[in-house]
Amino acid sequence: MEYARDPSRHDVNDPVPNSRISLSVLRNWVSLSGLLVAAGGLFSFLLLLALDAFARNANPYVGILAYLIAPSFVALGLAMVVLGLFLERRDILSRREGKLLTFDLSRPRDRRRLVVFGVIGGVFLLVSAIGSYRSYHFTESVAFCGQACHTVMEPEYVTYLNSPHARVACSECHIGPGAEWYVKAKISGLHQVYATAFNTFSRPIETPIRNLRPAQETCEQCHWPKKFAGNMDLIFYHYLADSTNTPYTVRLLMKVGGGDPARGPVGGIHWHMNVANKVEYIATDEKRQVIPWVRVIDPQGVVTEYRTPSFKDDPSKHTIRRMDCMDCHNRPTHIYQSPNEAVDLSLALGRLDPRMPEIKKEAVKALLLPASTREEGLRKIAAALHERYRDDPRLEKTIAEVQAISRENFFPEMKASWKIYPNNIGHKNWPGCFRCHDGEHATSDGKRSIKANDCNACHVILAQGVGKQLENLSAKGHAFQHPGGETGDMKCSECHNGAGP
Repeated sequence: MEYARDPSRHDVNDPVPNSRISLSVLRNWVSLSGLLVAAGGLFSFLLLLALDAFARNANPYVGILAYLIAPSFVALGLAMVVLGLFLERRDILSRREGKLLTFDLSRPRDRRRLVVFGVIGGVFLLVSAIGSYRSYHFTESVAFCGQACHTVMEPEYVTYLNSPHARVACSECHIGPGAEWYVKAKISGLHQVYATAFNTFSRPIETPIRNLRPAQETCEQCHWPKKFAGNMDLIFYHYLADSTNTPYTVRLLMKVGGGDPARGPVGGIHWHMNVANKVEYIATDEKRQVIPWVRVIDPQGVVTEYRTPSFKDDPSKHTIRRMDCMDCHNRPTHIYQSPNEAVDLSLALGRLDPRMPEIKKEAVKALLLPASTREEGLRKIAAALHERYRDDPRLEKTIAEVQAISRENFFPEMKASWKIYPNNIGHKNWPGCFRCHDGEHATSDGKRSIKANDCNACHVILAQGVGKQLENLSAKGHAFQHPGGETGDMKCSECHNGAGP
């Protein structure tokens, strides 16, 4: 291929030689390089599109690669082509034809240039293919979800690694199968990238997530809703905040039950499941902790409404939500332990020595010290415990354990901790079950109400106390004995807030 002047084809005084000869992108290195970049971007786009189409699980972040990054390279390449044409046109106008690209395959130098250019182009396309493939799989990984946006997602990532779902990919719960939610996740993912890039994300991350996919389409892909779970034997270890860290253990038979009469008796906690019963409610706060109205539709279609005395509104004026798994299991993965619970666990496992005087009280108090950064919080923990136990040989181990609790549950930069995210399983630190089962929700005639503070409704206390007391098992259940005396009709969460006893 050769481009040269032909004086016979124009007047020597013509200011634009060869103006009738059309410009070509093959006549300058800039345009040729642009074509190569555009081809690489197009190749990556098609490869990502194919990978996405045939992948078993949808990946929302591949949209960023396929529909944002790859087209950007195509646009860059086309811009280089235009720039090359502009430069070629300028050279023609200035009569600098010698700078234009010429190939003469009879010349060894031009043949070498063509080979080098071909090799570079081939390597570029190969690298584009490998990079696109690796990028695609990286965006599927848990590390990408949790570490790519380190500050934003650190609380979710750390708590995820310590959760019961630590081997379940983020996308399987947050997206699930199907095209509709796949597209929604793509749009949401682009918004999250923008919020991270321009530092507009909320601190902490707000919950509940309004556009979260229904649990029936995600959780129930693994957790079969029709299975009868029966009863579960659970043991809860507690330590009092006194000088001897007095242990107090409660052994419960949890009535999980089921909601499908074809699989077992209908009853227990899973009676609320949507398999056989339809439970709807109105929440008057953002975090769904205040529920003044409940409607139950049984398998026969009988409708029963319950209200608190203060709720006089027309339900049609409010958003009515159908109860599903997430209304109780609202923290199935990103679980932030309260200081009280985390220290109890460390004491029960021997990571903190219960023989250290007042260690339960002092460890909880150290965890509650205000801090604006992680490093500041760790320093304050070390200083507080050193002040209290400076001559104790167990001091260093104790500091390390309390700091480990802090790293796994407290994230000052994102203002994330147990205080921000209610956990509706149970009713100790948050109202949980007592959002409805408080004895105040009743039918309009007042004849029926949702049971309140009936410990045996959902579980049976098999044994409680310490030592020999735990051998005194009762199939019918013991009346709950609160350490330190009875509390009357108070809700647990009115005293226990995660920071107290």
